[in-house]
Amino acid sequence: MAPYASDDTTSGRRKAVRYVVPATVVGVAAATIGLVPALADSGDPDLPKITAQQLIEKIAASDVEQLSGTVKITTDLGLPDLGGLAGSLASAGGGAGGSKDGSSADPSARLTELASGTHTLRIAADGPDRQKVSLLEDAAEYSVIHNGTDVWGYDSASNEVYHSTAPEGSDARGKEHGKGGAEQAPTPKEFADQALKAVDGTTSVTVDGTVHVAGRDAYKLVVKPKDSASTVGAISIAVDAKTGLPLKFTLTPKSGGAAVVDAGFTQVHFAKPAASTFDFTPPKGAKVTEGDDADHSVAGKEKGDAALPGAAGLGGLDGLNVLGDGWGSIAAFDTGSGSGLPSAGSGGDAGAFGDFLGSFGDKVTGTFGSGTVFKTRLVNALITDDGKVYAGAVTKDALVKAADTAAKK
Repeated sequence: MAPYASDDTTSGRRKAVRYVVPATVVGVAAATIGLVPALADSGDPDLPKITAQQLIEKIAASDVEQLSGTVKITTDLGLPDLGGLAGSLASAGGGAGGSKDGSSADPSARLTELASGTHTLRIAADGPDRQKVSLLEDAAEYSVIHNGTDVWGYDSASNEVYHSTAPEGSDARGKEHGKGGAEQAPTPKEFADQALKAVDGTTSVTVDGTVHVAGRDAYKLVVKPKDSASTVGAISIAVDAKTGLPLKFTLTPKSGGAAVVDAGFTQVHFAKPAASTFDFTPPKGAKVTEGDDADHSVAGKEKGDAALPGAAGLGGLDGLNVLGDGWGSIAAFDTGSGSGLPSAGSGGDAGAFGDFLGSFGDKVTGTFGSGTVFKTRLVNALITDDGKVYAGAVTKDALVKAADTAAKK
């Protein structure tokens, strides 16, 4: 096929499509793009030529609100096996599954399981008021159902139910439709929306041919940061040629190797799901825990909407500052503890957590003093000895520089 033409331009505002319930993932920030041509493989679908700008606009214009399908998601940050530590930290959170209310069905805790390993999700959506996501496990299933003003979490293994409400005319986060309340979900769509927010003049964006995903013809959009401080190597997004819906998202680190995040539909259908899909009644004998309100629904306690590069989940922290922008953004906040990593002498779960981090962290020093850099294959975090944290999908040197700059102010 002939090369896909491309040129420099400014990306438009992306249209949020609410079709699933939230979870944590990679976040990034927006502006202009640099485009270069690419070729399609001869064995891939023969689709009309399209530029990267046109493909981004196609994603933004996608209005898919009704679908059902299966998503496979693999996350590999290169973390060691937490073993029993994960359980003790979950207990410290207040109960099974890490919920302060003691419910293994609390979505704000359960969906964080997607942060590591390989998982299969079955999803369905019918507009902004009805969504369902089921996490399929070996001998059990965990589901989150949003139907009107009700949000349910159900753990079949423990037969526990978690229930919260969202006000009339709002999504599962309790925000008004069209007011920036789109759910953050572990789907290719949500990953793509967050990644495209980081596209700026230091980004290469190309159309790298065509692919088949879940039986659908798709274009392949490739995003590559040019910022030397970024740990992101490349992001590949397979975009459905007909609907503009992202069908697959793959993020590889600059260090190489397997993808850090690989999420894609293995099956997808765009017909309206049956209304009964979103019906839920607590099973007989189930333990039912009532959430506080929409503020503690599927998204958990959310205090902000910051979409930060490599700092997913930090947007809800009090006192959070964002240093820099685009791919080099760093989330900074003060734990208020006045000390860095807890040591074994701290005892309990805090000490275990400190020992865990310290076991594969690097000690660093600078104008800020001293601290430990906690490393993964994508996201790195500097925790200073006086309790300050700097985190992002950036290099260790970038974190130290940010801490030094903050110390001089």
